[in-house]
Amino acid sequence: MGPRTAGDARDARNALAALADGLRALPPSCGPVRLVAVDGHAGSGKTTFAGRLAAALGGAPVVHLDDLATHAEPFGWTERLRTEVLEPLAAGRDAAHRVYDWTLRRFEGTAVVPLAPVVLVEGVGAGRRAVRPWLSRLVWMELDAAAARRRGEQRDGPELAEFWAGWAVAESAHFAADPSRPFAGTVVDGVTGRIAPGTVGEPSTTPLTCGLATK
Repeated sequence: MGPRTAGDARDARNALAALADGLRALPPSCGPVRLVAVDGHAGSGKTTFAGRLAAALGGAPVVHLDDLATHAEPFGWTERLRTEVLEPLAAGRDAAHRVYDWTLRRFEGTAVVPLAPVVLVEGVGAGRRAVRPWLSRLVWMELDAAAARRRGEQRDGPELAEFWAGWAVAESAHFAADPSRPFAGTVVDGVTGRIAPGTVGEPSTTPLTCGLATK
C-alpha cells in the first residue's frame, strides 16, 4: 500500500463527518441517547477510532469497557454497564461508573458519563447480545484476531505476554458464543481506519428499542 495522499486524508475526514452526521440523525435507543458501540478484537484499533469519532461528534462521551472489566471476569461487566451507565442514561441523567485499576486489581475511582445526544461504548464485546437492544449502531473494527493480537503484543511489550495468551482464549470463546460482527452496520478497516463504503448510514440491526436482553 502506498503512502496516503492529501486526498486520502480529506476523504477519510469526510467519511468520518458523514458517519457522525448519520449517527446524530438516528432515533434515540437508550432514553434520549443514541448509544453507539465500537467492537472488534483486542488490538484492532477500537480506542483510537472511538476517539476520532467522539471528536467528530463534537466531544461525545466514551465509555471504555476496560474500565468495567476485571482480571477475574474479562467479560463479566454487563451488569455494571447496565446499572451504572445504561439505566441512568435511559432515565435522562448523567451516569457515573466505577473504574477498574489493572495494576491494583480493584475498582478505584469513578468516571462520569454526561448525558449527550450520542454516547460511545468501546471495547471487546461492546456489541454483545446483552447490549444490542440498547444500541442505535454497532461499529466493527475489521482486523482478524491474529493480526490484532500481534499489534497488541507489540504495543504492550513482553511483560504482558502471559496476559495476552490468556486473553486470546477468553476472547475466542466470547466471540464464538456471542458474535458481534454479523450485527454491525458500520465496518472500519482496523489498519487504515477507513470506513468501508456503503456502511456509513446503514442500520446495525432491525429497529431497536431501549431495554436489556437476558443474556
